[in-house]
Amino acid sequence: MMELKPVYINNHPFTAITVNLPHTTLLVIANDKGYVMCGALDVDLLNDKLADRPIIAGRAIGVKTIEELKNAKLEKVTHASKLRGWAPGMPVKEALLMLTKPNI
Repeated sequence: MMELKPVYINNHPFTAITVNLPHTTLLVIANDKGYVMCGALDVDLLNDKLADRPIIAGRAIGVKTIEELKNAKLEKVTHASKLRGWAPGMPVKEALLMLTKPNI
């Protein structure tokens, strides 16, 4: 089963995607500039194999719901994310709110 719904952080809209898979759940919070995902996100692949694409993305681990993802801290981020001020240990909400600024 898959669920797609809006989620708001400080009144800024994002899209929350939940995909129930066998023995795991894929979680994503995104807007048109970037996204944060559960531990299934392969940040190294994005940095290495897709380095020509400036993908703004981060991973949080140990989360099982969108609410947990929203309240987690980033465990790993892409190179493009670092250029925009994201860093491991940063709260997911803070990182996502950075995507709402016009300079990104």
